Amino acid sequence: MTNVLYDVPGPRAKRRNLLYTVVFLAALGVLIWWVVLSLADKGQLEWSKWAPFFTDSRTWSTYLLPALENTLLGAALAMVIALPLGALFGIARLSDHWWVLGAAGTVVEFFRAIPVLILMLFANAAYSQFTDISPSSRPLYAVVTGLVLYNASVLAEVVRAGILALPAGQTDAAKAIGMRKGQTMTYVLLPQSVTAMLPALVSQLVVIVKDTALGGAMLGFSELLASVRPMSANYGANTIAGFTVVAVIFVALNFALTTFAGWLEGRLRRGKKSTGAVVGVDAVEELATPGEHVGQAEETK
Repeated sequence: MTNVLYDVPGPRAKRRNLLYTVVFLAALGVLIWWVVLSLADKGQLEWSKWAPFFTDSRTWSTYLLPALENTLLGAALAMVIALPLGALFGIARLSDHWWVLGAAGTVVEFFRAIPVLILMLFANAAYSQFTDISPSSRPLYAVVTGLVLYNASVLAEVVRAGILALPAGQTDAAKAIGMRKGQTMTYVLLPQSVTAMLPALVSQLVVIVKDTALGGAMLGFSELLASVRPMSANYGANTIAGFTVVAVIFVALNFALTTFAGWLEGRLRRGKKSTGAVVGVDAVEELATPGEHVGQAEETK
């Protein structure tokens, strides 16, 4: 039996896939068991090394919670700035004016080709030239700047691809009722493309949350990853335990973000299926270019 995109596996293929799954799970189990035994032999699983994260609130109040706050602050600022900036450049790349198209394409391709860490380092060096920016806040500014420049360029391509993926009939229908290009983009193309773009947008937002750790590793930004070293040096917390706790926090943050995005995508899809939106005469008269289709319709009466 053949599908449009792939061949449905037959009995032999199903047995082969099941065998591959069993072998992979067995190999993964052996690897996990070897890691656990290695950690146990080196005393890394002793309760004394993990107790500070469960029995002493100072570990959280002094290190982890302030670091989590900085991580969320840097990621939230980068998201709030990068999303509209990426949408703006994505729409600009669809412009009919060659100078807008060329400028937007140059900016997007330039910053998308540079690693985000280099952008952070460059921004940190640039901000060090300004005396009104304190050294304590400079890492935050550098991290947010690097994240915005890189992720806005990537989001611009996501927006452009999402709009181009819509059927051409949507634009033709908007033109038929007299919508200008800006109105077509605002009222027709963007609302429909948001649902299709949402998985890619969420993936990029997850990247933003994780890339805040680059600022902690290279710029001294006090985020989650950077909190492990002072905990080990000043408080005596175990390094492996600290990295494990930080990894679990990152997983929880990204899982919450993807879960919310999945709920939002499902709600948007259900809303589109349940509402049969019809453009009324008043809406057509408001959106149509004055003196064109509306006036012609009245003359034919």
